Amino acid sequence: MAHPEKHMNSLDQAAYAHGGLDPRLREMIRVRASQLNGCAYCLSVHNEDARNAGEDQYRLDVLAGWREAGDLYDERERAALALVDAITLMRDPGVAYDAAAAVFTPEELDGVLWQAIAINAWNRQAVATHARPEALHGSRSAAAMPT
Repeated sequence: MAHPEKHMNSLDQAAYAHGGLDPRLREMIRVRASQLNGCAYCLSVHNEDARNAGEDQYRLDVLAGWREAGDLYDERERAALALVDAITLMRDPGVAYDAAAAVFTPEELDGVLWQAIAINAWNRQAVATHARPEALHGSRSAAAMPT
């Protein structure tokens, strides 16, 4: 029987390719869920991936407060972030899904949904196993972090 991580990788790859999402939106979804789940490892990885995909650092800096950021995020981004919040926190995900359906094609909506599901699974695995951001491994602050 295959190790569960093999199936997680398959889920992640399928979610990554599904829905034809803009790479910046895909990474914003990953960063937002990782913020909510407190996953330092995934925040490190996906903030870098978002910057590499062309996302603006300022938008990443205020992502945790996206609801208060006015029109910094467009309608589709706000709908995706609301859905990610609802899925991650399990607070009225059906309402958020229906609202997102008004601005995404069915394929894109499915992509947002599965990207949120996949990153939530990875966050839970990384937090439970104490995965640490690579940048901290060799730094002075690494000694202060629990192992």
